[in-house]
Amino acid sequence: MRSGIVTGLKSDKVAAYVFVLPFIIGFTAFILFPMLMSLVFSFTRYNILTAPEFTGLDNYVKMFTDDPLFWKSFQVTMYYVVFSVPLRLLMALLVALLLARPSRLSGFYRAVLYLPSIIGSSVAVAILWKRFFASDGVFNSILSLTGLEVSIPWLGRVDTAIWTLIILSIWQFGSSMLIFLAGLKQIPQYLYEAATIDGASGWTKFWKITLPMLSPTIFFNLINQLINGFMAFTQSYIITEGKPLNSTLFYTVYMYQNSFKYSKLGYGCAMAWFMVIVVGTLTALLFITQKRWVYYETTED
Repeated sequence: MRSGIVTGLKSDKVAAYVFVLPFIIGFTAFILFPMLMSLVFSFTRYNILTAPEFTGLDNYVKMFTDDPLFWKSFQVTMYYVVFSVPLRLLMALLVALLLARPSRLSGFYRAVLYLPSIIGSSVAVAILWKRFFASDGVFNSILSLTGLEVSIPWLGRVDTAIWTLIILSIWQFGSSMLIFLAGLKQIPQYLYEAATIDGASGWTKFWKITLPMLSPTIFFNLINQLINGFMAFTQSYIITEGKPLNSTLFYTVYMYQNSFKYSKLGYGCAMAWFMVIVVGTLTALLFITQKRWVYYETTED
C-alpha cells in the first residue's frame, strides 16, 4: 500500500515537471539567456557585425559622464512616468467607480472603454494620434468650433509635445480600470451598510472604506503601470521621433537608436541594465513602503 502511494507521488511529480517544462525552456531560451548575454555585451564594444571586444566599464563610464543625451532621455522618461502613471490610475479608478453601479449596458461600456488599451500601443493609433494633434489636425479643428482661430503645433512645441504622449497614455486606462472594477466587487457590502446606518457621507465611505479595501489593487496597478511607463516606446518613436529638441526622447527610443541605428549594441545593453536597476529599485521601494499604506485583511496588528 505504501509503495503504491510512493509510486503515485513520483508519477505526479513527473507529470508536474512535464507540464512545467515548456515554460522553463521558453523562459530560459527567450528571457534568461538573452538577459545574461546582454549583461556580458554591456562590458564590450559590439556592433553585431563583428566579434564583441571587451572594454570593461567603458560603456558605463561614458553613459554617466560623457553622454548628455543619456541624461536627457532619462529625464524625459521620468517626467513622463511621474505624470502619466498617477493620472492614468486616477482615470481608471474614476471610471471603475462609475461602472461598478449596476446597469444593463455595463458590459458594453466595459468593452468599449477597454478597447483603447488593446489598440492604443499600435502603430496605426500612433499615426492617427500624430494627425490628431497636427497643426491642421482634428484637435485644432475642434477648438476652432468654439470660435477660436488656432493653429497650434502641439507636437512641435517643447512645452506641449510631451503632454500629447501623456494624454495618449491616460487614454489607455482600460486594463487598470478592469482590475479596479474587480477589486471594487470584492469589497463587502455590509461595510457600506454599516457606515450608512452610522450616518457616514459618500466621501467618508470612499475615504474610509473604498480606498483602504482597494489599496492592494492600487498597489498592483501601480507596479504594473510604473514598469509600463518606463517601457514606453511606440508613442515617442512614431508620433514625435523624440522631437522637438529631444523633449520627447524616451529612454527606450534612445537605447534603440544606440543599439541598432548607431550600431552600438554594447552601449545599448549597458543602458538597458541601468534601466533594470532603476525599475528594480523603485519597485523594491514600493514593496518596502507598502506596509504603511496597503491594507490586507489578514494583516495582524
